[in-house]
Amino acid sequence: MKKRPISGQGGLVYSTNKNLGTAREPATLPPAQQDLRIHLDRLKGNKEVTRIVGFIGKPADLDELGRTLKSKCGVGGNSKDGVILLQGDHRDKVLAYLSDKGYKAKKAGG
Repeated sequence: MKKRPISGQGGLVYSTNKNLGTAREPATLPPAQQDLRIHLDRLKGNKEVTRIVGFIGKPADLDELGRTLKSKCGVGGNSKDGVILLQGDHRDKVLAYLSDKGYKAKKAGG
């Protein structure tokens, strides 16, 4: 019979710790304390994607910032896991908008 790994907490079977497994959402830092990097990536099919990384905060605030950036650039994209993706090369527009809103942001990559 094959041994199966126990899913979840890395093999943890029982614990008396009441706080185990309760992940807290990180508090959203103010814009002046955010250190955002703006990258340009190429996906398959030679498509360009603007990627904004380094956001620290609640997923709802990340979605709100992503939604605002998508509407300002007039493109599609998504935001999850602390990363915002915008279709196309919009680094200059994103940098200008984030700087106006008080975020510490700069272009990164080659």
